[in-house]
This record gives sequence, C-alpha cells and structure tokens, in this order.
Amino acid sequence: MPGRLKALRRKIFARHSSPWSAWTRLLSAPLVLVPVWTRRWSHAAGVAAWMLANPVIFPPPADDRSFATKAILGEEMWIERRPKDTAMAVNMAASAAGVAAAIAARKRRALPATAATATQIALLLVYWRMMNEYYEKHRDSAD
Repeated sequence: MPGRLKALRRKIFARHSSPWSAWTRLLSAPLVLVPVWTRRWSHAAGVAAWMLANPVIFPPPADDRSFATKAILGEEMWIERRPKDTAMAVNMAASAAGVAAAIAARKRRALPATAATATQIALLLVYWRMMNEYYEKHRDSAD
C-alpha cells in the first residue's frame, strides 16, 4: 500500500479505535435499513453522513485497554495481512446477514429484517473477539 494511503488509514483507525466510535458504529447497523425501508434519499444521506463521520469524529483512545479498541486495532492489522482464516468466514457471514437484512427491509418484512440485523451484530461481536485476540497475539510485531 502506498505510504500516503497507509498513513491515512492509520489516522482513521487511530480515531475509530475509540470505544465511542467502535460501539456507536456497531450499534448503528439498524440505521442502514432505514433508507431501504422508507425509500427516501434524505434518510440515505443522513445515514451515509453518520457512517462516514463516525470513524473520525471521536478522539483516539488514551490507551488500548478497551475490548473495542483492541478489536479495531486488531482489525487494522488483520486487514493489512488479510489471512484466510476463520475471521474472514465470520466477517463474510456477518456481511451476508447484513444483505439479508437489507433485502427483508426492502420487502418491508420487519421480523426477518430484525432477525438478520441481530444475527449480523452477533457475528460482528464474534469477529471483534477474534480481532481482539489477533491484536493481542500480533501487537508487538506491528509495522
């Protein structure tokens, strides 16, 4: 990855590793369904603005003791190395649950949309645990 792009990614992840950023972003997953359900561009613009701003509006954490901080920093390291491991499968399953939620929202089926979103968040928490462990294992060898 070119140096400038890597430095930009590092700055974004440094702020996104704030527990406030990480947790509010995770719990914002249902917001993505609002514009799909309502079919309003104004809702899509608001949700998009929040999702773009969230990783950079919070200050970097003071330390890496938080579970969420370790998960996000682990994800940054994992993205750089991109190992084909169980975490990739869990992340893909979470993405598939998100797509299923969007399809259900498009059809205005509340129960399936809710179930798929809950599944997505649960899988993301499993992924976070994996990223937390990845961070703990590899933080001393970070570039």
